[in-house]
Amino acid sequence: MRTRPLKVALLGCGVVGSEVARIMTTHADDLAARIGAPVELAGVAVRRPAKVREGIDPSLVTTDATALVKRGDIDVVVEVIGGIEPARSLITTAFEHGASVVSANKALLAQDGAALHAAAGAHGRDLYYEAAVAGAIPLIRPLRESLAGDKVNRVLGIVNGTTNFILDKMDSTGAGYQEALDEATALGYAEADPTADVEGFDAAAKAAILAGIAFHTRVRLDDVYREGMTEVTAADFRSAKEMGCTIKLLAICERSADGTSVTARVHPAMIPLSHPLASVRGAYNAVFVESDAAGQLMFYGPGAGGSPTASAVLGDLVAVCRNRLNGATGPGESAYADLTVSPMGDVVTRYHISLDVADKPGVLAQVATVFAEHGVSIDTVRQQGKDGEASLVVVTHRAFDASLSGTVEALRKLDTVRGVASIMRVEGE
Repeated sequence: MRTRPLKVALLGCGVVGSEVARIMTTHADDLAARIGAPVELAGVAVRRPAKVREGIDPSLVTTDATALVKRGDIDVVVEVIGGIEPARSLITTAFEHGASVVSANKALLAQDGAALHAAAGAHGRDLYYEAAVAGAIPLIRPLRESLAGDKVNRVLGIVNGTTNFILDKMDSTGAGYQEALDEATALGYAEADPTADVEGFDAAAKAAILAGIAFHTRVRLDDVYREGMTEVTAADFRSAKEMGCTIKLLAICERSADGTSVTARVHPAMIPLSHPLASVRGAYNAVFVESDAAGQLMFYGPGAGGSPTASAVLGDLVAVCRNRLNGATGPGESAYADLTVSPMGDVVTRYHISLDVADKPGVLAQVATVFAEHGVSIDTVRQQGKDGEASLVVVTHRAFDASLSGTVEALRKLDTVRGVASIMRVEGE
């Protein structure tokens, strides 16, 4: 074993960063044995240096992250501060000064992954980011390495624990959205400002990363269709149960049937209770991968939290350090396929539509005519009327999302339609 330690700079020492530092210290001997050389925490960049950080030598703490990554003797920079800046500048500066990078920064990678990979390649350094997508769940490495000889056609998953906790609570208790969100906040699953989670921004960033790796095509955050889950109601869950379904916020990345394009989207969807993702409870994550040779694979586990995320970071750290010792680098960006990223309108899916309509003869015929005019076939219809008003629930066969969306807009214009109470896509069948 080499005796000179590999030096690691840690950018950020919050929930994840502090766990990374703790594991590096408590498992130092095991890490050294696995890597072939000891690893040494050489500096920790933070915003609040006065805060007591148990187990971390105060002399290692600095507020000058730029100076830390410019030192020249740093072998690996671990970036867990999040956000776009200063993370982007610090990562590129680290490459310029000879360090490889391990990051958990999904937002930055979804927005500027291609540029960061290019910078890493230009300087002969590694960029690893297993922790950016699903916490402790090994997902990026299997897609990038284990399935490198296969053709991935679809990635379908629950990639945000906060939203899954909320929807699971609504499903199991009948609670409304706000009540379930309040409980998630009280338990620490939801941030004080939960927008990134409940509006799907977090999941969309992860979908962009997964689609890019799975389909060897550059997919940016702006390419991902996104809908949040704040409009999901207890009534939607009652309708889902009548269909033998539940509701999940899904990230769905698909290759087109002819193989020339891909789509990436995040939105709530009804899925059958028989689908493996339907049984994912609480704050857990799960991702279903479908490929030509391997078939269907499912990856399941805790998708967030200090220890799970730190586990993924340390796994990358071990891999990067091994590469460093061997004078090699791991897989970089693979975008050779350069497939077209199609808009949401090109997606083929199903709709569950709940309409408030006038309870009088001919209404169903008018509604059916609108569907026919837009080339959308109806699978089932349920109607319940009372005191001149009625609820009409329509479930469609598969059609282009643009056609389904156009159908809904036309329905809104009918005099007999009082309102569109709910629109939900149906997946997993």
